[in-house]
Amino acid sequence: MKKSILLISVIIFISACGVKQTRNLLTSGNYDEAIDNSVSNLKSNKDKKGKQDYIYILEEAYAKAKERDLNFINLMTQAANPLNLEKIYNTYLLLHNRQEKIKPLLPLKLLQEGRNAKFPFNNYNSEIIESKNALSQFLYGNSKKLLLSANKINYRKAYDDLVYLNQINPGYKDVLKLVEEAQFKGTDFVKVSLNNETNMVLPVRLQNDLLDFNTFEMNDKWTAYHNRAEKGIDYDFQLILNFRRIDISPEQLKEKEIIKERKIKDGLTTLLDKNGKAVKDSLGNAIKVDNFKTIRVRIYEFNQFKACQITAQVDYVDAKNRQLLESFPLSSESVFENTYSTYKGDKRATDDSYYSYFDKRNLPFPSNEQMVYDTGEDLKAKLKDIISRNKFRQ
Repeated sequence: MKKSILLISVIIFISACGVKQTRNLLTSGNYDEAIDNSVSNLKSNKDKKGKQDYIYILEEAYAKAKERDLNFINLMTQAANPLNLEKIYNTYLLLHNRQEKIKPLLPLKLLQEGRNAKFPFNNYNSEIIESKNALSQFLYGNSKKLLLSANKINYRKAYDDLVYLNQINPGYKDVLKLVEEAQFKGTDFVKVSLNNETNMVLPVRLQNDLLDFNTFEMNDKWTAYHNRAEKGIDYDFQLILNFRRIDISPEQLKEKEIIKERKIKDGLTTLLDKNGKAVKDSLGNAIKVDNFKTIRVRIYEFNQFKACQITAQVDYVDAKNRQLLESFPLSSESVFENTYSTYKGDKRATDDSYYSYFDKRNLPFPSNEQMVYDTGEDLKAKLKDIISRNKFRQ
């Protein structure tokens, strides 16, 4: 019984908090949030006495929200500013959607007053269509003006407006064609090239990889990278990857000799006293102890080493006036290293962890071309990072 009373008390407390919170939304002017809270609570058991407060709040919030929105539309209409057309259209949609949210709950009974809550609805279809058409006409005309300017920011604004126009009014005139035009005009086209200032020939596959920006996934909404000039495109920028130096170390094989010794157990031996006689236990038996012997191993450790370092520079160039915009240093290194060992003697004299080197063998050194290519793989990742952090046009 006590548990039941406690549970009921908790439910009543939570319900009271919900009503209080919703009423606070109403009094603070957050009418639509108050409406959403009330509707959510009235979706189940709307006729229960405990739901009456929500009905009163819903009735009042709806009336105030409707009055506010109609006054706002009237003000925007009188201002006669075409920039307000989107606000007017969206407000009519808000008025319509608010009604549709409440309709499934009706009727809502106010028990103490013996009446149904009042929600005066209007048909806004004509106003929605009229405001949408006015907005569509404005967006279309303004976008065409923007597309006549010589400004990529304007082209991008036209693109956004045209995409929005197609969402609210699909199939309006030649909007889809204009969207493609705005996308093309608003895109920064970047010509990518590679300049080798070293005295080494770069591997062809490395050049192809570095210039293949499709694998970099660097093309975005407003930037397209081309490694070959395409007809009909007036490039905005150039990205030039300048190879300044390629240093490759000679193939090195270093040898080191290590001698290890260790005492290990080697069976049992009789314990002798200082006179060389066997020590016996109380039963007269000779006492046996561990016998230790010293083992020795001579290790020949070999270390193969070869390194490659590439120093480069990434230049951002304005393709229109050939002006250098920014430069970024770029360097990368790859190392080939192999350590292996052979031995003479008892390998138990060294640590177990060293055994793996005995299983390794001499490896052929990679060619200079392979070293340059391997270094270029790391270079690609660093180049991608530079481009990601440094856009041509913010």
